[in-house]
Amino acid sequence: MSETETKDIVIDEVLPHPADVVWKTLTTPALISRWIMPADGFEAVEGKAFTFKTNPGGAWDGLIHCRVLEVEPNRRLSYAWKGGHPDNVTGYGAPLDTVVTWTLTPVEAGTRIRMVHAGFVMPRNEGAHHNMGMGWAKIVRQIGAVASEAA
Repeated sequence: MSETETKDIVIDEVLPHPADVVWKTLTTPALISRWIMPADGFEAVEGKAFTFKTNPGGAWDGLIHCRVLEVEPNRRLSYAWKGGHPDNVTGYGAPLDTVVTWTLTPVEAGTRIRMVHAGFVMPRNEGAHHNMGMGWAKIVRQIGAVASEAA
C-alpha cells in the first residue's frame, strides 16, 4: 500500500426531521457540543476557523483545527479537519489532514444526511480511519436524537 493511498468514511442515514432542523443541529455551537464535542469559535461562515478538543495522545495536544470550506444553508456544510502531531508517526495522534462534508437531501421520511470524512492517508491514519468510522456512525445517530429536541 503506498503512502499516498487515501480512504474515506461515508455514513448515509435518513433522519425523521426536516432539513432546516438537521441544519440547525449541525451548525449551532450549543447543539454541536451535544453530538460531537465543543466547537470553539464555530460559525457557519466560509473561511471561519474553529477547533474541537479531544483527548491528547503522545506529542499531540488533542486540538483538531478546522476551517469552514463550504456553506450552503440546509443543504451542504464542509470543513477542513486537521489534527495530530508529526512526532506521532502512526496510531492515535498521527498527523491527520482531512475534510468533513455534510450533505442534506429532503426525502419523504425526513432528511437524508450523508457525511463523508475524506482523506485518511494509509497506512499512517489506519487507526484513526477505523476508530472514527465507528465513532461517526454513533455521532450521526446522536445528531438525530439532538435534532428531535431542537425541532
